[in-house]
Amino acid sequence: MTEPAIVILAALILDWLFGDPRWLPHPIIWIGRLITKLEKFWRRHISCELTAGVLLLISTVAITVISATVLLWAARLLHPVAGTLAAIWLAWNCLAARSLHAESRKVAYALENTDPDDARKQLAYIVARDTAELDEPEIWRATVETVAENSSDGVIAPLFYLMLGGPIAAIAYKAVNTLDSMVGYKNDRYLLFGRASARFDDLLNYLPARLTGWLMVLAAPLAGGSMQGAARTMLCDGRNHSSPNAGIPEAATAGAFGVQLGGSSRYFGKTVVKPVIGKPHQPLSKAVYQRSIRLMYSIQLLLTAIWLVCFYILALKR
Repeated sequence: MTEPAIVILAALILDWLFGDPRWLPHPIIWIGRLITKLEKFWRRHISCELTAGVLLLISTVAITVISATVLLWAARLLHPVAGTLAAIWLAWNCLAARSLHAESRKVAYALENTDPDDARKQLAYIVARDTAELDEPEIWRATVETVAENSSDGVIAPLFYLMLGGPIAAIAYKAVNTLDSMVGYKNDRYLLFGRASARFDDLLNYLPARLTGWLMVLAAPLAGGSMQGAARTMLCDGRNHSSPNAGIPEAATAGAFGVQLGGSSRYFGKTVVKPVIGKPHQPLSKAVYQRSIRLMYSIQLLLTAIWLVCFYILALKR
């Protein structure tokens, strides 16, 4: 087994087993701190918010890539095994399937225990919308939407870039994705400053989002869903979203399980009217949430299997 396959499989297994242990150093946390410091720096020195936002994007990605490259180079200089272990650690920290499962499960657990206040509190950690006034069906909707959307940008996209360009490409993607989650808001503070990060994140997620959608179509039966429903809803309603990418996996999920996602939500105290995605053939519930989690793991396994087959076919032809 060659090193790229070892790195990817080991990273996947570590993520499935341990997620993001709080006692281990995490590069995404370091990237977040870097973004906070660079935002203050560029705002202080550049008056044009658009220009400052572009410089934030460039400097964050450049520092992240250089730091990761130096880390891998230094580890390989010590010993080839150390280099492989460093690559596995970096790749592991780019994957977030177990973390997405664990954080969303806190919301589900609170609803199971008839504690909607705690469910709203836990939901607020994983969504941008206001959660204080959500009733139970809306909480389930927000949770399933988050699992569906993050199945693309938190699960398939980093794995896609890991397969495409190794740990350096994956950590570069995570830097852009972290930028979008921190400054990519359409509010007064970040509308101009965060535009470059938000647009570049949209660009990097364009292919992974569509790959995620078709993987969901193929894997829908594995999660108790409909392949035909997933494909039909993705093609019909995949653009019913303000994001050019988020609607694709949300529509595939909605169609697979016969539920309706989308609709109006409140952000920063303002109601945002959005189109609906899918048809409400059945209510949103714990069962739908559990199936969406199963679908998330299924598409990750499916992509890994496809990549391994292609990787070894190409290796045999060399």
